[in-house]
Amino acid sequence: MPTSLPLPGARFAPFLEHVNLTVRDPHRSAQLFIALFDWYVRWEGPALNGGRTVHVGDDRFYLALYTQFGMETPPETFRKGQPFNHIGIVVSDIDAVERRVESAGLVPFSHGDYDPGRRFYFFDPDGIEFEIVSYG
Repeated sequence: MPTSLPLPGARFAPFLEHVNLTVRDPHRSAQLFIALFDWYVRWEGPALNGGRTVHVGDDRFYLALYTQFGMETPPETFRKGQPFNHIGIVVSDIDAVERRVESAGLVPFSHGDYDPGRRFYFFDPDGIEFEIVSYG
């Protein structure tokens, strides 16, 4: 659980808490993100339609990794849709993360070195596109 939740009634700027992704194997996906980003499992348990969800992230943000029981491919209602494009993650050491991506058998592409930073992309085993960015 986050260690710095807003207090009830407190005013604060809106922030992104989580992104829910439909995947074939939430435990496989969680282990990938733990290996790539040094995140941890915040929660896991039963979910909608007899499914299972694993929340993986840090104290501020998480990915909710959802699957339905017996799902080989996502049902039509949960397929990657438009206008969804990719998920961007900021890291401090982009070279180390790229090595981890490659070690996981994934292929980095569309490298860019621009002001104010660097970036590359990769697809996870479920075909979800991630952009890795470093500003420094």
